[in-house]
Amino acid sequence: MLLAVLSRRRSLYSTRRLIDAAGQRGHEILVLDPLQCSLVLRPGVAEVFYRGLDGRLPSVDVVLPRIGASITEHGLAVVSQFDMMGVPIVNNSQPIARSRDKLRALQLLARAGVDIPRTVMARHPSQIHRALEIVGGPPAILKLVRGTQGIGVILAETEQIAEQVVETLWSLGMTVLVQEFVEESEGRDIRVIVVGSRVVAAMRRQARLGEFRSNVHRGATGTRVDLPPDHERAALRATRAMGLKIAGVDLLESRGGPKVLEINSSPGFEGIEEATGCDVAGAVIDYAAAYARRRPRRPPEGTS
Repeated sequence: MLLAVLSRRRSLYSTRRLIDAAGQRGHEILVLDPLQCSLVLRPGVAEVFYRGLDGRLPSVDVVLPRIGASITEHGLAVVSQFDMMGVPIVNNSQPIARSRDKLRALQLLARAGVDIPRTVMARHPSQIHRALEIVGGPPAILKLVRGTQGIGVILAETEQIAEQVVETLWSLGMTVLVQEFVEESEGRDIRVIVVGSRVVAAMRRQARLGEFRSNVHRGATGTRVDLPPDHERAALRATRAMGLKIAGVDLLESRGGPKVLEINSSPGFEGIEEATGCDVAGAVIDYAAAYARRRPRRPPEGTS
């Protein structure tokens, strides 16, 4: 089977692990930089060329998008092009786009009845006081609607700080969410990797001293954790609500049970594989191959 991974670089840990896992299972793999993909559209025809308009790609059996936040727009266009060509895709463009928009993701999770931190999108400084009351703060978390790896996440200890930060971000044209601060989870969360309809790995992340964000990229440490049933159900329910096949789900451990903080359509493997010893990349390749067999390549859109 020929699998295509959309990734900026072969040298990235998660991409290298997918290459290794595919090879161990006898699959061929193409690593395609989305920024090197040219999209050609004609009536009834959609094509992807690579590294120039003479580089026609072989027919691939399934596509695994690993779209970084910095290239979301072009990356999603490439994913949509493969979809138009009838290629099975593990995580299609719409669910990826939903997961990148924090507000839209929370809207979908809330509609599905998933427990999330209380959140307000305020649009004027005069609303900050009431927004803080609704989320139970201060302190409260301020978040940019689009951000990754903890970037654009601020802990506002007081109402004055919240007002100053929000006014500054608004003046720059940014949309800000005011979110409940779950005190008992300060500096700690659980990252869950969901593949298909099952949890394949979970780790508890603990932020380094003086940091409230538990991202591994910010120095947090991870330890393997056996998920309680309610945490597993929350992760699976959140993944289904977003329409994702593969996801990293971040859970807060609150007194009232697990709360879904965020969901990531291209979760990294390095931290969680090291912390848990689980073969996350292998599980992803196995799922992609099975998905391609269940959903063979269909005729391209626009053809009869």
